[in-house]
Amino acid sequence: MPGVTVLRSLLLFVLAAIAEIGGAWLIWQGWRENRGLWWIAAGVIALGAYGFVATFQPDPNFGRILAAYGGVFVTGSLIWGMIVDGFRPDRWDLIGAGICLLGVAVIMYAPRGAVAS
Repeated sequence: MPGVTVLRSLLLFVLAAIAEIGGAWLIWQGWRENRGLWWIAAGVIALGAYGFVATFQPDPNFGRILAAYGGVFVTGSLIWGMIVDGFRPDRWDLIGAGICLLGVAVIMYAPRGAVAS
C-alpha cells in the first residue's frame, strides 16, 4: 500500500471514529442526559455518516475494514472520553488501546502477496 493510500486510509478511520463515537455520544446525551430529541436525531445522522465514510476505504473487503475499525473505535472512544467527558484512562486502558492499534496495523497494512499453493 503506497504511503498516500495509507494516509488516506488513516484519515478515513479518524473521520469514521468521529462520526460513530460522536453519534453514539449525541444519542447518549439526548436520552441519558435528557437533552432531547434533536440530540438523538443528530446522533442518528452522524451514525449514518459513519456508515458512508467506511465505504471510502481503499481495501475492498468489508470484514477487514470493520475488523480493523474496531481497534480504532476502542482507541477513539478513550480519546473522546478524555476530551469531551474528562475521563482519565489508566495504564491498562492505554495498553489495551495500543494492542488494538497494533491489530489495526496488522489487519490493514501488512504486506499481502500471492498465496503459494
